Amino acid sequence: MRGKRAPGAIMGVPGLTGFVGERGAFFTELRLRDTKLVIDGSSLYHRLCFSSAAEFRRGGDYGALAATVRRFFGSLRACGVAAVVVLDGGRGAADRKLPTLRDRAAERLRAAHGLSRGQGGCLLPLLARHTFVQALRRLRVPFVQCFAEADREIAALASRWGCPVLSLDSDFCVFDLPGGYCPLSRFQWQEVCPGDGEPGCFIPALCFSADSFCGRFGRLQKSLLPLFAVLCGNDYGEVPALQGFFGKLPLPAGSPGGRRGKRGLMRGLLEWLAQFPGPAEAVEHVVRHLKERRREEVRELLCSSMEDYTPSDVNLEDFFQGGKYECEAARNSGLPQWVLDGLAKGELSPFLSDALILRSTFLHVQVENMQRPSAHSTALPIRQVIYGLLLKASQSSEAASASKQANKPPGVFEFDRIQKTLKKTFVQAANLPPHFCDDHFSLDKLTEVPMSCRQMLLLETLGVTMSFLESVPSHLQLPVAVTCYWTHCSEPKVKLLQLKALLLMIVSEELDRITNDPDPTALHEDDSIAYNQFLKWKEKKLQNKDFDLDAAHSFCQWQCCLQMGLYLNQLLSTPLSEPDLSRLYSGTLVHSLYQELKSTPSVENLFSSSPKMTQLYQVLLNTVKSSVSPDFFQKVTETKSESRKKKKASKKTKASRCPIPETQYLHDVNRFASLGVDD
Repeated sequence: MRGKRAPGAIMGVPGLTGFVGERGAFFTELRLRDTKLVIDGSSLYHRLCFSSAAEFRRGGDYGALAATVRRFFGSLRACGVAAVVVLDGGRGAADRKLPTLRDRAAERLRAAHGLSRGQGGCLLPLLARHTFVQALRRLRVPFVQCFAEADREIAALASRWGCPVLSLDSDFCVFDLPGGYCPLSRFQWQEVCPGDGEPGCFIPALCFSADSFCGRFGRLQKSLLPLFAVLCGNDYGEVPALQGFFGKLPLPAGSPGGRRGKRGLMRGLLEWLAQFPGPAEAVEHVVRHLKERRREEVRELLCSSMEDYTPSDVNLEDFFQGGKYECEAARNSGLPQWVLDGLAKGELSPFLSDALILRSTFLHVQVENMQRPSAHSTALPIRQVIYGLLLKASQSSEAASASKQANKPPGVFEFDRIQKTLKKTFVQAANLPPHFCDDHFSLDKLTEVPMSCRQMLLLETLGVTMSFLESVPSHLQLPVAVTCYWTHCSEPKVKLLQLKALLLMIVSEELDRITNDPDPTALHEDDSIAYNQFLKWKEKKLQNKDFDLDAAHSFCQWQCCLQMGLYLNQLLSTPLSEPDLSRLYSGTLVHSLYQELKSTPSVENLFSSSPKMTQLYQVLLNTVKSSVSPDFFQKVTETKSESRKKKKASKKTKASRCPIPETQYLHDVNRFASLGVDD
């Protein structure tokens, strides 16, 4: 990913990675082998996703990401490296990183808009993290999802084990790590080398040395690095009221403005800090340059901010040995134990804990049509049911009591785009139907609700019944139910060719699954023939670089619906099997299929050599088509002149239209999604 800056992928102290990287003396060469390794999961899935993707406009190729994850951990295991992965959780009750997260969301929005217009850049696909977690589970890589920010818990575990940390977060240059910090950008896992005269092999890497770094600046103590990071500004923001101090800081000559100016400031700050025996003395000198009325406030802020670089009291070793995650913030949250366990094991998304604890969520933008409502608006009714379960369930909990407001309906603030601007919108939670409103649907007892009832709530939310899905393979029932919902609720309406392209993609992934299944009895000769024919077609047609933004918007809506379907399924303890995302969605493939279907309808017979795949395609297509009226797709198909007339008429009625077109559908089918958006 060299040369590309990925929104959200650069973390820690701004400019510090470049500052330490320009001097190789701060790093030592490392032959990584036969050791433990603590991996920053967020950094890793960003890095692997961007290295496995050729382009970023089509919504992600999750199979390619999963394959890269598999190769990465294969390299580690070949070298005897026992790795554990530590993932960030939710934003935490204090929500201290909110300004930084808003800035990153705005940055992702700008990147998505640029990609939609054919400009370069990269953007993390919507379901990349979920795909990564599924891959870790399949590969049996030990991992934990922290309750909030993971950095301090990563540092504590690596210090306990005396092993390196692998990350892209420059904050790990600041922690005092006995085993050092290995930047992922200098970690050559694809170039495993044989040992010189020793059995086994190793991965070439560079390891940051805090001792070498401090030695470059005279007698600089490592204990002063946290103050250095706080003064420079980190993910928790910059300390206000420090301009008076920086104005009097002696800086090296000849580095005005720009990147050189930032590095000059860092160099001057480090040389200034080297005169102090410890942070306490340095803090006192900093506050002397401030107005007296601000000194105590800034002193307290500096000291509390430096605590972000002390290893956590959480002992992750206990989790990896016994499966128990103990964290004071988690205990104080008031959440049921089954929720805390599910979060730690990655079985519940941090989206759910943010909605419950903070009443606030971020909806990540994709490469979509910025002139239309956000692709996430299609999945709004599903989110409202999630919020209804969480907020109804938590009304008596300590986590909710502090934020309850009299006479205000329960709801969640969502950060999402309105055209090309990030906006915060209040979304009212859905009222659950009467048969889901008894005490068993409180959060602490939700797992005790009979599976049939939980399944009914999931399917009613998606507008289907279990009998409707009986002919669909169990591992595809959730995606097909989501596809029915997407077809019914999307605005503009889904085109038949878009639906066919999506289902052909799902069938192709199913054919790939049985072809590569280790059980030879699962594969018949006609399946093998069909698979080889498909590979030849794919090799030829994937070269097509045509990009249809309207189709991309529709497929983004499908991913949003699937994401929220997955989260609701998680919250209800998976009444339907969770699909393998790496064998479900390929943005490059679905776009190619859609383009090909427009010019060559016979592509629909791509799998005709395999009766099994042909039957599967027909089952999926008939299931979705039977969920809408017989003339549904005929209404969608219209001439250009009709489209212009509708567009012209829509401008006249824009003020009177409902902003959420799917409201009537949910009212008719589900009868319980209490829709309402309060700007």
